[in-house]
This record gives sequence, C-alpha cells and structure tokens, in this order.
Amino acid sequence: MNYRARYIHVNKASEQDQTEQRDLTEDSSDIFKAVFLTNKGTSQPDPVHPMDVQMAVFHCADGFLKQLMVTKLSQCQYALPLLVPDPFTQQIEFPLWTFRQINKSWKMTNTNNEIISQTQPIYKAETSMVFFFRFGSLSSSKSQLMNSLINERYNTFFHRNCAGSSRTRVLMDGVVEITWFCPSGKYDDKFTECVAFCNLHGDAGDHEKQLQILTEMASVNVVLLPRLDRDAKHAAKMQNLYRNRKPLICLFTEDDSVLTLMQKGKYKVGLKDRCQPTVSDELRKAIKECLSESSSTFRLEDVSKHSDIRVDEEDDNDCRRGREAAQQMMSLLKKKDLIEIKESFLPHQGKLWHQWSQKNKELHRPRADETEMEISKKHSAILKIRQQQHECEISNFMKLFIKEMSSHAERKMFFLKWLRILLDEYTSADLSALHHKYYEKWLTVLKLKEKQDECEKIKDEQAQLERISEDLQAAAFGLEHIMREISQIYESCLSIKKSKKDLQFHFSSLPSFAAEMMISGFPLELMDGDAAHVPVIWISAVLDQLKQKLGDQRVFVLSVLGLQSSGKSTMLNAMFGLQFAVSAGRCTRGAFMQLVKVSDEMKTQMNIDYILVVDTEGLCAVELGRSTRHHDNQLATFAVGIGNLTLINIFGENPAEMQDILQIVVQAFMRMKKVRLNPSCVFVHQNVTDITAGEKNMEGRRRLQETLDEMTKLAAKDEVCEAECFSDVIRFDVQNDVKYFAHLWEGSPPMAPPNPNYCENIQELKETIMSHASKSDEIMLIDLKDRIKDLWEALLNERFVFSFKNSLEISAYRKLETKYSKWSWSLRSAMLETENKLHNKIENETINEVEETDLQRELKTTSEEVKKSMSEFFEKDTDANILIQWKTSFETKIKDVEENVVRGTKRTLNEILQQRDLKKEIDAQMTHHENTLYEKSKELALKMKYKPKDEETLQKEFDLFWEESVKKIRRDTHSVKHIDALRDMKLLLSDIYEGSLPTDHWKEGSEYKDIFTVSSYSEYVVFKKSTKKGITEGVKEGYRTVKGTLRYTLKLSPVDESQIRVLVQDIVQQTDNLIQSFNISKMGYNISCIQQLTDYIINKVKQHQEGPVKYVFKNQFFMDLVLSICTRANKMITDQHRMFREANDPMLYVEKKREEYYSIFQTYCHGATSAAIFGKIICQKLKEPIEQSVYKKTSRDLTDEMRSNCESLNGNRSKLEKHILKTLAEVEDFDKYMNYMNNPRDHFKSFIRDEVSRYITDKFSVSVLPKMKENIKLLQQKIMKAAHESTEHVQVNSGDVGLWLKSFTQQLSDELIFSEKDLSGVKHDDVDDFSLLEDVIREEIIVIMFDISSRFNTETFPVNLDHKFRPDEILIDHFCQCCWVQCPFCTALCTNTIENHDEDHSVQFHRSIGLSGIHYKNTSNLSTHICTSAVANSNLYFYPYDSEDKIPWTEYRRAGKVYAKWSITPDLSVLPYWKWFVCRFQKDLEKHYNNRFEGSGEIPREWRAYSKQDAFESLDKYN
Repeated sequence: MNYRARYIHVNKASEQDQTEQRDLTEDSSDIFKAVFLTNKGTSQPDPVHPMDVQMAVFHCADGFLKQLMVTKLSQCQYALPLLVPDPFTQQIEFPLWTFRQINKSWKMTNTNNEIISQTQPIYKAETSMVFFFRFGSLSSSKSQLMNSLINERYNTFFHRNCAGSSRTRVLMDGVVEITWFCPSGKYDDKFTECVAFCNLHGDAGDHEKQLQILTEMASVNVVLLPRLDRDAKHAAKMQNLYRNRKPLICLFTEDDSVLTLMQKGKYKVGLKDRCQPTVSDELRKAIKECLSESSSTFRLEDVSKHSDIRVDEEDDNDCRRGREAAQQMMSLLKKKDLIEIKESFLPHQGKLWHQWSQKNKELHRPRADETEMEISKKHSAILKIRQQQHECEISNFMKLFIKEMSSHAERKMFFLKWLRILLDEYTSADLSALHHKYYEKWLTVLKLKEKQDECEKIKDEQAQLERISEDLQAAAFGLEHIMREISQIYESCLSIKKSKKDLQFHFSSLPSFAAEMMISGFPLELMDGDAAHVPVIWISAVLDQLKQKLGDQRVFVLSVLGLQSSGKSTMLNAMFGLQFAVSAGRCTRGAFMQLVKVSDEMKTQMNIDYILVVDTEGLCAVELGRSTRHHDNQLATFAVGIGNLTLINIFGENPAEMQDILQIVVQAFMRMKKVRLNPSCVFVHQNVTDITAGEKNMEGRRRLQETLDEMTKLAAKDEVCEAECFSDVIRFDVQNDVKYFAHLWEGSPPMAPPNPNYCENIQELKETIMSHASKSDEIMLIDLKDRIKDLWEALLNERFVFSFKNSLEISAYRKLETKYSKWSWSLRSAMLETENKLHNKIENETINEVEETDLQRELKTTSEEVKKSMSEFFEKDTDANILIQWKTSFETKIKDVEENVVRGTKRTLNEILQQRDLKKEIDAQMTHHENTLYEKSKELALKMKYKPKDEETLQKEFDLFWEESVKKIRRDTHSVKHIDALRDMKLLLSDIYEGSLPTDHWKEGSEYKDIFTVSSYSEYVVFKKSTKKGITEGVKEGYRTVKGTLRYTLKLSPVDESQIRVLVQDIVQQTDNLIQSFNISKMGYNISCIQQLTDYIINKVKQHQEGPVKYVFKNQFFMDLVLSICTRANKMITDQHRMFREANDPMLYVEKKREEYYSIFQTYCHGATSAAIFGKIICQKLKEPIEQSVYKKTSRDLTDEMRSNCESLNGNRSKLEKHILKTLAEVEDFDKYMNYMNNPRDHFKSFIRDEVSRYITDKFSVSVLPKMKENIKLLQQKIMKAAHESTEHVQVNSGDVGLWLKSFTQQLSDELIFSEKDLSGVKHDDVDDFSLLEDVIREEIIVIMFDISSRFNTETFPVNLDHKFRPDEILIDHFCQCCWVQCPFCTALCTNTIENHDEDHSVQFHRSIGLSGIHYKNTSNLSTHICTSAVANSNLYFYPYDSEDKIPWTEYRRAGKVYAKWSITPDLSVLPYWKWFVCRFQKDLEKHYNNRFEGSGEIPREWRAYSKQDAFESLDKYN
C-alpha cells in the first residue's frame, strides 16, 4: 500500500520525448519569430486526471470493493468521497457503507493536563466539521490551501499542482470529500481536537444540494471566491450565509487584506500576492476561534438523514437485510454487562471448554503410576464434559447467527461484515476503559515495587491487576468467539453422536459455514488463545469441507512468529490484503488462519493454488498476565511445524529481545529436524532506522548469524541433538533470508501515511515468499488436516519429538505398501504364467535346461511396466515429495523381488527337470502298458470284425480280454500303497528316543500336546545353571520371578516366550516349504521325507538353544513340535500322495482308462478307419492334460480376480489383518484369537484358505464356472487350430502322419503336457486321411470338453490341482512374504508388508500387554497397560529381560535388543477393539494365563461400555 501510487504518470504509446524541436528555415536569430512559430501546434491533449481514475473505479466497484478502496485511502491519509453525484443521473449518493471499517485514533489534553487517548469508528465520532467550497473560478487552489491547514507534508486533497494533474477532469465536479485531522496530544498539533474537513469540488453554485447539506451540518463554513459583487449570481447565497449564525470565513483570491473580523464569527482573508504559510496561519487561527465558540458537532451517520440523497446501505437490499439481521442479534446484548456476555450467550466455550482442554492435556501427560483405570476415568470425564456441553441450550443470539449463515452468499457477506462492525462498536468503549484501567494499575504496581517495602499492598494491587486481566479476557467479544461457539457445538454433538434439539440444522452442516467464511476471506481461529488449545475435530471438519468445496487444492502454508505488538498482523494484512485484527487492545490471541487464492498466472509459476497464512499470538507476551516459556515453545513449534515457510518477525534492534525470540525459534526448528519435517524461514527485522546502509546491514546479518549459532548450541542441549550452528538445523542463507524493514509510518501518527519504503519492503518480501513457494513441497488440503492433528497431538505430550506421529508419512507409506503389493503381484503373476508354460515344455521334453536369462527375458515386459508404474507413482503422486525418501529402497526391493521370483522359478523348474528324468522309467512303463492295451484291443477288434457282433457280445469279449490283460499287468508290476505319515513319524521318534519315553506313550488314543495352542512354553524348558538368580521382566513392579520355599521355580519371560514362538513359526514355515519341495504328487511319498523333516527340526532347535538363551528344551518339546507339525501337514502329504497313486499305480491308472479302451475297441469293431481311430486315441490322451491345463489357468485367473474383487484380499497385509480381526470378532472364538496372537502366520494362512474357499463356493456359478468354460473354449480353439494348421502343413510338404503329429504336439507344447512320446507305442503308420483325422478330433474334443466341464465343481476344483497351483497357496505365497515380528510387550504384529525391512517395526494400534501374559511382580494381577499409553507416561517403568535395571517406558529403546527395533508412538486414543476383547474374553484370558485382572490390573469400567459394533468401527478408523 503505497500512497505515492496516485502520482504515477502513464505515458501514452504515441508519446515521444517531451521536448519537441522545430526545424526553422528562417532566421533563427530572431527570438520573437521563434517563440511565435513554436507556439503553433505544440499543445497536447490532457492526460487522464488521477482523480477521474479513482472515481471511475469507485463507480464501477461493488459495495465490498468500494469499502476496501475507502479504507485504504483513509490509511494513506487521503480524503474520502462523502457525497458522490451519479455521472449519468446526477443523483447524489452518500456511501456510508464504505466508512464502516474506518477507525480513527487521537489524543487530547484534558483540563487536568492529562493526555486522553480515543479510538472510535469514524462514522460514530462526533467532531467539529469545517466545510470548504468556492464560487466561480479561482486562481488559487482550494484543496492545496486545505492541505496546508491539515498537514503540510502530504496532499490529503488532490490539487491542480500535484504531479500527474491535468487541466480537465470529468468525474470530480460535485464530489464532496472528507478527511479528519487527528491530534497527537503534542504541543505542535495544528488543532487540539479531532476536526473533520469537507471539500466540495467544482463551483458550489452548480451543486446546490451538496452546498445545502454541508453548510447546514458544518461547524464552520469557509468559502473561496474572487471578489464579492452584489450583482454576482451567488450574491444571495453569500448574504444568507453571512446572516446565518454559523461561523463563516471568506477567502478572496483578488484581495490582499490580512485576517479581518467583520463581526462575531465572520472573518475575511485576502489571498492575492500573500505568503502561503502566513495565510494558513491566519486561516487556522480563525477556524480555531470559530470552533471554540461553536457548539455544533458533525456525525457522519447524520448525513443519511437528509432527503433527496441515496444512501448506499439503504439502496442495496443485501446490505440492508444483513444490517437488520446483525442489529437483531445485537439487540439481544443491550443492557448486558460485557464481562458476562460470553458466559450468558456462548455457554459452550466457557468453563466447560476450558475444563475439557485441561482434562485433555492431563490425559496426554499422565501422572506417576497412572493405570489404564485412571486413563479410562479421564476419558469418561472428558466425555462427561462433552455431555454437559451438549446439554447447554443454544442461545437465541447463536440461533439467529446460524439461521443467517444459511442465507445466500452476498447477504451472508454483508451480515458478517455488519456483525463484526457492530460488535467492535459495542465492545470498543468498554475495552478501551479496561485497558486504561489495566495500564493505570500496572503503573501503580511498578511504583510500589520500586519502594520494596509494602509487600502486602503489592500483593493486593497485583491481585487487582489479575482481576482486571481476567475482565479483559472476558470482555473480548468478536466474530471469532461466535465461531468458537459453533466449533464447540459441533464437537460436543460429534462426541455424543447426536444433534441438538434446538439446532435448526443437523450439526454436520456447521463446518460448512466456517469453510464458506474462509473462502470469502475471513480468518478462522486455529488455536483458541484463551484455552490455549487447538479444536482438532472442528479444524479437521472445516478443512474437509474446504476440500469438498474447492477440491483437494495445493496449499503453501506461511506462518509468522514474533514478539507481541511487533507488527506481525499488520505486515500480513499489508502483504496479502488480509483481515487479521490489528487495532489497539485487540492483539492476536492463539493462532488464526486465512486463505489467499493464487491467480491463474501465478499458479503455474508457484505450483500452488492457495496460500494459507497463519498469524500467531506474540511470543514473550505479558498481556493478560500470561508469559511462560512452555507456552511460547508450544506455539512456536506449532507455527513452525505447520508452515512451509515461517516469517520470524523481529521489532527494533534490542539484542536482549532478539535473543529471547531466537532461542524459542531455534528450538522449534530443531524439533522439526528431529521429526523429519523441513520448513524454511525468513527473518524480518522491522523498524530499522537506516535500511539503506549496506555496511550496517552486513553487520546486522553477522550479529544475527552469531546469535542464531549461539542459540542453536543452547537448544541442542535441551533437545539432546548434535548441532553446532543454525545451518546444521535448517537450510538458511543469511544474505537472502534476512529482510530489513523501514518504519511503518512516514512521520508521526496519527496523521502519518504508511511509509512507501515499508511498502517496497513488503513487496520484496512477497517476492521472496513466492520464490520459496515455487521451490517448496506443497501440501494438499486433505494432508494439512493430518499435519495439524499430528503436531497438536505431539505438543500435548511433554516430549514432542518422541510423541510426534507423522500421519502424512504414515499414509504415504501405506499407499506405497499397497502399490508395492500390486507391483510384486504383477511380477509373481507374470512368472506363474511363464512357469506353467515352461513346465509344460519340460514335461513334453522340448527343453532340457532352464537359465535365469531365459526367465528374465520372459519377465522383461512386465518388469518394464512395473518400473514405469513405479517411476510415475514416485514422480506424479500427490505425496511425491514425501515418497521420494523411499524411492531408492523400494526400487531395490522390487529388484530383489524380481530376482527372487526368477531364482525361485528356476529352482522349481530345475527340480521338475530332475524329477522328469527320475520318473522316466515309471512314465515309460505306464506308456508301455497303455499302448500294449491299445494294440491288443485293436487285435481283438480285427478278429471280431467279420463275426456277428451285437453290443452284449462285444462287451463280453472285451471284459474277458480286459481281465486277462489286467492280471498280466498286476503280475508284472508293483502297486503304490497307502501311506500313514503320522505312524512313520511316531516310529522314527521312538527310535530316536528309545528308552526315554513311557511304555504307553504311543498307545492308541494317547494324545500329545498341540504346541500351537499352549499358553506357555515354560514346562518345555530346563533353565541353565547361570540363571538361578531369577529372571525379571515386566511393568513397573516387575514380574515373572516366583520364589519357592526351598528352590526357585522359574517361568519364561515374555521375551523368551516370544522367541520360542518365533522359532516354532519359523520351523513351521520352513517345513511347509520342505514338504512342497518333495513334490510328492509327482514323485510319491517315501519315509525319507519324514527323516529329512525330523533332521531339519532337530538342527533348528539345537541352534536355538545353543544361542544366547538361558534354557534348554526337554525332549517333550521336540516330540510335540514334530508331531504338531506332522499332524498339521498330514492332510497335504496324504492328498499329494493320493494324486501320485492315482496317476502312477498301474492298476488304478489302467482301471481308470477302461471306458476309453472300450470306446476305441467299439470303434475298431465297427470298421472305422485308422485316421478315425487315431483321432479318437489322440483325444483320449489329451483329456487329462486338458483338464490340468484348464484347472491351472482357471486357478490363476481366479487368483487375479480375488486380488481385485475380494474385499479382504485386494489390498496389502494391513487390510487383510483388519478383515481377520473383524472375522474373529464375529465368530467370538477364544482359541482362534489365541492362535492369531501366538501363531499369526499360521492364522493368516488359514484365513486366506477360508476366504478363498468361501469365494469359490459363493462365486462358483457366476465367476469360477464361467472362467473355466471360457478357458475350455480357448483351449479347444487352440487344439483345433493346431490340428488344422498341422493338416495344412502336411499337405503343403507332402508329409506323413509323423510330420502331422510333430507339428500338432509342438504347437500345443506351451499349453499342454502332451508330446509325441505319449503316442510312441500306438501304431499309426497307415493314417493318411488328415482331413478326416481333423474332423474326428473336432467331434471328439467337444465330448471331452463337455465331460471335463460336467465334473468341474467346488469339490473337484481344489482337489484336482497340485498344491502349489491352488489359488489359496498362490495368495499365501504373496501375502506372507512380509514382516512377522511381534511387539515385545503386547505381541501386536508389525504391519510392514516387506520382510527384512530397513525401517523400525511399527503397528497402527497396540493392545493391552496383559494379552501376552504380562502381570505385576509377586501378584497374579494381569496388566491392562496399553503400549501406546504406557510410553506417554514418564513415570512408568519396566524391567528388561535378564536385568534388574528399570527402564522408563518413555525410553523403552534403551533396553536394546528387540526393544530398540520398535517405534511405539504415544497414542491416547480410545482404541475400542482390544478393550472390547479383554472384557468379552476376560474369564478365558484369566484361565489361559492362570492370573486375574484384579488390583492394579483391574479392567476399567469404561472398557465394558464398548460394544462389538464399536470394535468394528474402530478397525475402520485406524486401518
């Protein structure tokens, strides 16, 4: 805002050099001729008059812009339009609305010689008014003369001699301008009281209405005219003015007389040839004398009482209705004590809100030894306060406000402006009086302190000062307090989950009001300055509404910090045209935020859509008696944390004051560095005396850098951080990030305009901010909500860095994990296709080796697609700036996945190659038997060909032949026997532990313990001698050591229990992989499989107990472990062996083919050709490969579909776990819960299998069957295409049946396990009709496909698939390659989807540590502590395993080992799920652990209020 802008001269495009030259052909030595010639044609058209520009904009503007214009003109000490004729109709308008935001301050000396300060809205101020007007044309400037009276240095009124003026003007004639002289209370004031000056532009004789109104209202009339003639047209008007009792001063431009008193109150002054300062002094003297005798006062609002003028407020319907609504609200406040108004009309935000804020802080800062019972009581107390808030009635005042907020936008804007204007008017007098009272009392206290001998009196006076301070706080009443009431109505309704009866709308619509206000340019309270609390729920809801109304816009957050009254708000208002409160007595309390829209042009340059400006309360404030280092640190940390850029505002050059604020600021930035937030800062040094002195600025920068480095060292000690200088904490350029500002005012207020240098400094700072914004990582509106919540939640705790939880990072990482899951699935899925294709080729003997390069080539397309998807995600995602920190590590992880998939597939295929070679003898034998039967049945058919044959005869002949053939096969081969893996395992264990087991140990009916369900492994171990001192581990009082009378009876610690559980889970996982590697379905079962399993388990157990553990395992542990694993795997082994037996037992296999052989026998007997018979044989041979291929392809397709459509399986591991927990709650089976907690991997696998089974059953007819039919159809088409192309190939190349068969099998080698060797024993040399062969295959394949389709159902689908090809096993392989580490306290599972990840282990919400059996020392009381609340309590301790040194929960990482690898962030949220579980299964838990939830571990009553529905909803909230 630069007042010199009025004088900017605009050059026209055609304008050249102002100096024009003429080429004179005549005698250039004659001056008379030269002057005469140059006078011709040298005149130029007048430029546009600056006041015409101002008035043109004024006429075109709406009410809000007009008001803004006039407010800015007033701040620049320019005159303001008072009466404005319409340029077309000449109707006069009084723009009263434009004056409503202007306040004027002045100082006067009373009769006691005391200086009295006054601040009033200018429309209410009652002052004297001096009216200047003229008759006729004058040689002197009336406006210039008025300026000399008011302020010689500034042109309050624009006049003819101002820069940029012109001879013509269009829009100013008839305009009346007004300004006020405001005294400063000094001896050299021009006037001792506030005086208004009005100036009628143009000849007053042409503007009679304006003349009439102003002469009537004026205290003194001042008229300018050339001379006074009786015959002049204005003579009668002059006569009337002279005869009027009102003082009149006549200024004659053609008279040179001095000030002359014509009669009382009537003066004349001559202007001709007189010194301007002398005339001004005389005129000022005359005006003072007139004013001293005049009792007439002028009030701006009274102008509207005159008829025949249009008042803008009355003419605009929205403005009028907005005023009426605001006045209706204000009428309710009449005759009310200002100090008591908020308590009466805004009950939701008073004591109850302050109590809630205090309780919430107490909740986040636990006392010593605070239990979950006490934490729950605090939650209940907080909820009770919310209930009390909810029960408060909404005042009529608030009802009117809420009603009006639902009106249309224009009216609502006027209403809000009016309400703010009227509230300021209502409170200003009382606040001013209270501030004066506070100031007087403060001076009294200071004087008493100087005496130092009246202690009691000082205490009394200080108590009174505190009471005045409280009154000041209570008396502050503005729009922000009304919105605060709205926020508390909303928060109370949301907490109770119920709208209020006396609320006109559903409470969910309230945040929309605030969002609309922010969009319209109103600031919103971010931190309540009275309660020193952020209403996070309300702010989140408002930001949600902003996102809904604007879209998820890119935001750059600019915050400001500085000392109280250092000009922070003024600077922001000047920079962005904001509305932060800056008037005296209304300093910012707490923090406010306001949206600034970025122009379309700047959006592309800055990469943002909005700037969110956050203004904060002054640091080190003594106002209202509150000044604490903790509060300042909290505010600074919040402002710095929320901002992309923080302006550090320093006022003056006092090193001590600068040091105070810098220490606070440096500490805030250090905290940001420790929680990986990277804001930047700019220092603004205001009120610097000489900002142009380069050397001085360099010296100032050097001092600032030194101070910052010094403060950094001090803050580093407090924050336990290594930093030697400020640049170690934040990127900071002392040359570019330090700005020096001139004084705000050019001269002494109140008559001084803003300093143009200050305005230029503002513009420079704005450009610096834009530069920072263009380089900064913007934040989305939706993410801003999380940032505010994270910061505030961390600040509520005593240790910010330890407590800070970056929800944006967590959310971004979860998103990345989900993407990672999809990328890894794409690679696995593509490799499954490749593996299947190569598997077929191996079985068909078309390839004899598999190289990694072959697999990499097959995977190349998918790999490139994944890399492209990754690149786009990291570059284009809305959280790209956060995600970039993990880009390299995830690229490495995906590369590892690809390498592992390739290596794993190569290993699998090479095993198949080895097994193919091992099976060759078996396969050859089976093929020999099969082909022998074909040939013999063919021979029998030839014998029967010429004999009479009915079906019965054929059947009898075939049956005799079949029985003979089968007898021969049975005689020549061995059958594959049934197996009993469990029996084999028991026999093996008996051999290993011969003599050490009871004689009846393996008797029928004797049971072993299922090691997966035991509650403790203590009975399975024997402690080593070095542990006789006992083991202590647990919560503050410790636990786990139980002393007997004569000896120690030891129990395992939770860490030991967890280690053994991990050992068991790992052995289970590896034995599963081992069993699958045996490939029993292809190679058959052998007792050596059990031997290998046993050996592996023995070695793993030995390795574990030889490690750094304090125990060894009993034999019983090993036996129960082996039997539990074997029992669990028995079905898989049995099913796979069944498949091997069906495929490889000669008798079973041949018997299965009986119908096929009979069918071919019939065909021979009926005289079919060789081609027809060969075609039928081919189709019969294809039947089993087709079935396997269709099943595998359907399985893969179904797996892909479930990854997309199955709600529990279409995300990452966290989402899967949420569904597991929901299912567990639905079933309410305690044993399943314990299996989930003790054997999570096993439970996950079971859940996936159940989900897949359910999906197949539920979707069989709509999804599974159609997929199978589609795959059958596609395979049928491929077979027929292969047959047709083989026929063409043979015909083109004149080949035989061998060539046809070779071509046919090669084309199908990718799709089916089918090769020439399958037909090696079948004679087909005589086949020569290939068209007939093709037709037969076409007919027969349809029958085969129908047969396969008819046998396809929910039971046969999984049974007829190899174990590793089943959808559940494919999904298990995908989901279970993740982290399975459990919390050392509560055993919650780390949610990271990547195995062996680099980051700390973490889980979204922990549970009660009592669920893992932790109890208090020397008691049977299970603990109810939850990890996330325990780590928030600085007075709670636990004892690490094998240590007598207690560790504070807040420093749990100090315990080292497993503890150090976990990130547990304080979280005092309600977390209903596990609280519901504890209450629902209390008795089961107590029985399981043989302990009780009693004493210190008593379950809080509040936990029992949670329903299963609450548990479900909490899962949706926290996942």
